[in-house]
Amino acid sequence: QVLLVESGGGLVQAGGSLRLSCAASGRTFMWNAMGWFRQAPGKEREFVAAISWGGDNTYYADSVKGRFTTSRDNAKNTVYLQMNMLKPEDTAVYYCAARNSQHASLFIVDYRDWGQGTQVTVSS
Repeated sequence: QVLLVESGGGLVQAGGSLRLSCAASGRTFMWNAMGWFRQAPGKEREFVAAISWGGDNTYYADSVKGRFTTSRDNAKNTVYLQMNMLKPEDTAVYYCAARNSQHASLFIVDYRDWGQGTQVTVSS
């Protein structure tokens, strides 16, 4: 099992930026593809971004493409989500997740281990 702890959420005005971090511990992190998902009140959890184990492949939801960037530092067992040009519709609890595979996936069911989430609130 991989233990995941997100941090970096908060309140920001529209157009602002936040950087989320997800620190991993437990079994070897480097061999896990990682994903970011979010869940707004009253809505289902949705895919945001994903990154392969080596960091050479990244994927983004259309709604965040060009604004969000995910990266990872395997030496620090940490994955990041840089969020720029934030919009009120980005308001949600953001979760990182680890997949028991080197290859990233867009699908929730493919991820086994989840963090507790961090709240991101974007005011208009």
